[in-house]
Amino acid sequence: MGIKIRLTLMNFLQFAVWGSYLVCIGNFLGRVGLGDYIAWFYIAQGIVSIFMPAIIGAIADKFIQPQRMLGISHLVAAIFMGVTAYFGVEATQSAAAQIAAAGGAEDVKIINDIWPIFIPYVISVAFYMPTLALSNTVAFSILSRMGLDTVKVFPPIRVFGTVGFIAAMWFVNFAGFGLGQAAQFTYMQLVVCTVLGLVLGCYSFTLPQCPIVRAAEGEKKSLAQRFGLDAFVLFKQKKMALFFIFSMLLGVSLQITNGFATPYINSFAASSESWFAQNPTLLTSLSQISEALCILLIPFFLGRFGIKKVMLIAMFAWVLRFGFFGVGSPETVLGLMALFSSMIVYGVAFDFFNVSGALFVEREAGATYQASAQGLFMLMTNGIGASVGTWLAGKVVNHYCAWTDGFFVARPEVEGGWPTVWFIFAGYALVVALAFWVLFKYKHNPSVVLKH
Repeated sequence: MGIKIRLTLMNFLQFAVWGSYLVCIGNFLGRVGLGDYIAWFYIAQGIVSIFMPAIIGAIADKFIQPQRMLGISHLVAAIFMGVTAYFGVEATQSAAAQIAAAGGAEDVKIINDIWPIFIPYVISVAFYMPTLALSNTVAFSILSRMGLDTVKVFPPIRVFGTVGFIAAMWFVNFAGFGLGQAAQFTYMQLVVCTVLGLVLGCYSFTLPQCPIVRAAEGEKKSLAQRFGLDAFVLFKQKKMALFFIFSMLLGVSLQITNGFATPYINSFAASSESWFAQNPTLLTSLSQISEALCILLIPFFLGRFGIKKVMLIAMFAWVLRFGFFGVGSPETVLGLMALFSSMIVYGVAFDFFNVSGALFVEREAGATYQASAQGLFMLMTNGIGASVGTWLAGKVVNHYCAWTDGFFVARPEVEGGWPTVWFIFAGYALVVALAFWVLFKYKHNPSVVLKH
């Protein structure tokens, strides 16, 4: 088997592990009485993303070859996800017993302890998140050692990561495993994640060796450098400070739809027979398809409009993403068109800011802080921003909606329901976009962008 195919399989499995549960774990949590804690599962992902990649990366730099560290990390993550699945089985049985004890009442309040599921889940995610960067390190190292051009060879390999994510979403959307419900609503999504993780963990040890590169004495990185903390000196520059602040503010939007999109779409199944309401994971997979396609548009938009305008387009796309959810419904043609539109603009909202933001950092941070500044960009968006945003989003969603008979529906005592939730998020994104438009100054230079 050629090395390109082997690395393609690695990337496919890397993101299939993630896609098996990321957008649908909320559906399961709600059905076992843990719906109020959905946000915390995504907050945990953001928090561990702040420090675990640096720790695992440092170990891979100094002590353990990257491909072996990748295998170890996936095996540990898979084992603890398996523990999570085990307690998920217990929570499911407990929920069924509580419903039976209440005579099958639809409005029974299911009570389960969050900690047996949450603790192993956090440990699993803590070891998985560093593999996102580590898998790239492995691929680049192997391709470079074989004399291949990573700029040309890696992108087609990486695209299959998105394909793997989508394939896993589709699988858990349809596979029932004899439980009477698709895996997207049960603990079986965690089992699927476990199996994929174990396969990838073992497979990683079969990859070609990636020798540890010993840095010269004068090139050793300090602890602050490994965590990207030395890049905080860039906050002394007004332009960079504004960029990182807005990165954090936009990062607030990143995990909201991952956590609450499928429970929202599935909530319509409580009162209708809509096929899309019963298959929310399949519908939301269109977001990942859009993400893959929108990457192809970035070179044109950057060359035509420049970094600031492309980032601004991404911010307004978040407004549309949430706004379309607010008016969307799988029960009507127009409502379904709005949901489809929300999935389509996600690619613009996610890709345009991440790519143009990384390019901005490359142009402005300088060689001294290049790697650290990229790490700081990720910390502000996927770490601090996403964690704070998910926590606040959970507060908003739980105020307007509650789990009833397995569906996340509007609270009867509070006006607004889901539409109000999405319009609040859209309003927030609009304020951030307008503030960025006015405050952030950056002159477009087509010749510089197009040379990238």
